[in-house]
Amino acid sequence: MTLTQIQYVLAVAETGTISAAAKRLFIAQPSLTASIKELENELQVTLFRRTNKGVTLTPEGEEFLGYARQVNSQLDLMRERYFGGAPVRRRFCVSTQHYSFAVEAFVALLKEHGGETYDFHLRETQTYEIIEDVALLKSEVGVLYLNPFNETVLKKTIKAHGLGFHPLFKAGPHVFLGAENPLAKRKSVTLEDLAPYPRLSYEQGDHNAFYFSEEIQSTLECAKDIHVCDRATLFNLLIGLNGYTICSGVINESLNGKNIVAVPLNLDDYMEIGYLTRENVEPSLFAQYYIDALKRFTMQ
Repeated sequence: MTLTQIQYVLAVAETGTISAAAKRLFIAQPSLTASIKELENELQVTLFRRTNKGVTLTPEGEEFLGYARQVNSQLDLMRERYFGGAPVRRRFCVSTQHYSFAVEAFVALLKEHGGETYDFHLRETQTYEIIEDVALLKSEVGVLYLNPFNETVLKKTIKAHGLGFHPLFKAGPHVFLGAENPLAKRKSVTLEDLAPYPRLSYEQGDHNAFYFSEEIQSTLECAKDIHVCDRATLFNLLIGLNGYTICSGVINESLNGKNIVAVPLNLDDYMEIGYLTRENVEPSLFAQYYIDALKRFTMQ
């Protein structure tokens, strides 16, 4: 396997066809096809599935692509550092549940290490997708929580995907409420207090089992349930409908404004929030910067 072959795979994956990749690389199409076939034979895997419309990555190809991107990114940084090349377009992606501290850490990463040019991605997404993203190295870091209810299933899933879970902190249960909610000024609330209000939670797509829920106590019956996809919608509904969502209670006023408050929930439960990485992959420089920022913002 050579660096040239790695860059060939990246080009084919990005363009979607052998012919378009060959034009980008300024090589003959048969030469590109032969080189990739040689790499597949060496690795004893099929990286691309050929179709009438072009090529698509196989699951093995998706995994290889994650490693290839890391190698290529490090190679670009070495060229910049040692050969005085043009500033590298830095690349990094993190997948996370909907946590303000994860956004704060992302902002800090960009401000401190973004450089002159970059292509960074912050994916607030569903729990299972976070696990898949990190497993396929689409994201280098994933952020989610474990607790006594979900940890057996999630730990098994995390291990099966070749990942490791690294705890950041434990938080007692809270609820987010609109600042005008009648319960917002309470020192604490109970589930009985919350019963008349709409419960808001994040959709989990095809993997909507209770174990993948982003909110604890997801199995409890509720008369009024609303499911959303993004944090802005959830916060708007908290305010507009006097709804609530069960959470860690960690919120950043400068990012989310003064209209959302966190109130402790009287419940014998907790959330252990941490980050995921591939067990057999050393975090890149930017992944480590992000992890360091996560630790800073969760220790405050």
